[in-house]
Amino acid sequence: MANKSFRRVFKRQARSNMPKVHISLCFVIFLCLSLQNFMRVNSQSQGSWCIANALTDNETLLKNINFACSQIDCGIILEGGSCYDPNTPLNHASVAMNLYYQAQGRHYWNCQFDGSGLITVIDPSHGSCKYQYK
Repeated sequence: MANKSFRRVFKRQARSNMPKVHISLCFVIFLCLSLQNFMRVNSQSQGSWCIANALTDNETLLKNINFACSQIDCGIILEGGSCYDPNTPLNHASVAMNLYYQAQGRHYWNCQFDGSGLITVIDPSHGSCKYQYK
């Protein structure tokens, strides 16, 4: 008898929690969509640049350079170019990835590079190397 009583109470509690779960799920979905729109508007209303994650291995950085430079002109990272120095895969990849990101319209998905790209709102330009911003 006590077992049947417990089941009835549990069913009533489960039914009474359903609207809360539904409202919470709707709120989470709304929050995700709002943040995505905020990031899109925010990155297009102020400067945003794509750089390579400093923890990325050199092989991946070189793949990123090859991909980006097959799509856009990377002359500024060649010897004698304004962004040649420092002559490191991280620096060259960051410049190339940003050139690609800018050319594609500054959409966050154009800075993914299989998880090795980061979007920054702080201008990464240094010395004579001016990171492009369109």
